[in-house]
Amino acid sequence: MSVYKNDNPDHFYKAIQSVVNQTIVPNEIIVVVDGPIPNNTEQILSQFATENDFVRVVKLEKNMGHGYARNIGLQKSSYEYVALMDSDDICLENRFELQLNFFEQNKDISILGGTIEEFSKETDINLSKRKLPETDAELKKYMKYRCPFNQMSVMFKKADVIKAGGYIDWFCNEDYYLWIRMALKNYKFHNLQQTLLKVRTNENFYKRRGGFKYFKSEAKIQKLMFSKDIISLPVFLYNVSIRFIVQVLLTERLRKYFFKTFTRSN
Repeated sequence: MSVYKNDNPDHFYKAIQSVVNQTIVPNEIIVVVDGPIPNNTEQILSQFATENDFVRVVKLEKNMGHGYARNIGLQKSSYEYVALMDSDDICLENRFELQLNFFEQNKDISILGGTIEEFSKETDINLSKRKLPETDAELKKYMKYRCPFNQMSVMFKKADVIKAGGYIDWFCNEDYYLWIRMALKNYKFHNLQQTLLKVRTNENFYKRRGGFKYFKSEAKIQKLMFSKDIISLPVFLYNVSIRFIVQVLLTERLRKYFFKTFTRSN
């Protein structure tokens, strides 16, 4: 987990508490402090680190971004299995139990995600659910069009991620870029169909998924997949066209309608 100056302290408290209170408690929790943070956030982190000797704090002098912070956390981790977590989401109490049990029964899987339920950051009202395909074959097919994992739900084998190069900076798409490189190395994917996390969202979610800079990043991902023969030319042209319409041409209101209608369920 990483935390930075703009994270809500109360949300951060609930997020890390949901990890500490798992039915299977982690051997270690690594919190990467991505640059200076407010005193109240610092106090919450100090409290958890004092009360739980398995909480390890890694501090960066300045804000480096999620991708860099995740890579630092990955390098500092001591165990075979590593789970990701955002600093304002809430793990269901049996999240790690479900994932570890699945890994135990399926030794060939390298990356394991799951379903998320989104709720309003302001009102705590449930909004939608994002369930993704389940099997390796389904996910490799889905990856040709969209990112195959809810990244905050993922648990993976550390060694396999490192062999694929770990997290490498790619604007808003570090995770998608990593999954593509892991697919090229024939690592196996899976998504549990159970809900693993409650994820906070607000109106900025749709704003962040628009604009030319975001489109440019997504278009480069499509170009990469085309260059690696993951997708054909017609699929490349289709993907880039859809993204240009949604991310550049649509208003924020229409973009919100698109995401809620075509990428989420109630």
